[in-house]
Amino acid sequence: MKKFYLSMLLAMVTISSFAQEKKTIQLPSWLTDVKLSGYGMLQYQGLDKEDAKENAFNLRLLRLSLEGRIKQDWYWKMQLQINGNISSLNASPRIVDAFAEWQKYKFFMVKAGQFKRPFTFENPMHPITQGFMSYSQPVSKLAGFSDRTGEHASNGRDIGLQIQGDFLPNAAGRNLLHYQVGVFNGEGINQKDKDNKKDLIGGIWVMPIPGLRIGAFGWTGTRYMTTSETVNGSLDVVSKTESVRKNRYAFSAEYAQNDWTFRSEYIHSQGYAANKDKGDKADGFYALAIAPIIKNKMHAKVRYDVYRDQKTWGSSKTYYEVGADYLFSKNLQVYLEYARVNERATHSNYNLVDVELDFRF
Repeated sequence: MKKFYLSMLLAMVTISSFAQEKKTIQLPSWLTDVKLSGYGMLQYQGLDKEDAKENAFNLRLLRLSLEGRIKQDWYWKMQLQINGNISSLNASPRIVDAFAEWQKYKFFMVKAGQFKRPFTFENPMHPITQGFMSYSQPVSKLAGFSDRTGEHASNGRDIGLQIQGDFLPNAAGRNLLHYQVGVFNGEGINQKDKDNKKDLIGGIWVMPIPGLRIGAFGWTGTRYMTTSETVNGSLDVVSKTESVRKNRYAFSAEYAQNDWTFRSEYIHSQGYAANKDKGDKADGFYALAIAPIIKNKMHAKVRYDVYRDQKTWGSSKTYYEVGADYLFSKNLQVYLEYARVNERATHSNYNLVDVELDFRF
């Protein structure tokens, strides 16, 4: 019996010593700073377009991200997206963000990896706080979401190197000027450069009063792709693989203060689409307003959104949108939107309804 008690005592001492030893183990600081987060956007959408009626539930987006800091001066992030078709690399699931940024000086920060292109105000915005059922048509078509060039869906991102910063502080210490410029592959996410020619993208904006920013952006580069065109007005279609030039610019303005938001952007593109018969110019414009019904709880929204695929009104597609959202908490909201859609190229008008439940964690 004494042997039993001695054995139990020895075991307890061993476990206690082991537990105390474990307490002295310290994790690396970069690991203790890691944060796991994510969000989901559940969607129902219906439209009554002639010969293309649709009504379906959909997983618009599900994203998981890891982010953290290394020695305080470095910030890093990795983000995975799941939605739609999972049969190919460029659909889902896929890595959308994988970058590190040196942030020691707010007037000069350096980012490298895969991240948002520095083009337009709307492109870098979070899909939930952007405010509507989708990014505007001009941003979607001319910033790398469902791009006019035929680039695979890239959520406005590319692989490259960027510098950015805020400077020129006023008497209150608020910076009045922001700049950002980067060099990118020009092929979208998860792709190497195919023609060894890089895209140069940049923007600058002023912030004269709290909540207001006015900016301009530029983008010049190429995309290596297969193009097709009808030759000499005949039925013969010629296809070839080549580096196609693209030059784009945008003008932007936004006022966001006291739960009110007003934003408008114009984007112009020069450069052929995959189908050269569409011409080498396109443009688009949107204007929106988000007004609080109950501050930080419920909002009413309107947006005018037009995209001209050949920079002619005959090629335009226009959304007239109204909607509302309700926030159960900062991490859960429901959203309803109605849009009247006009497609001049197909001479069709139809109605669209979108309902979403968005959550974050």
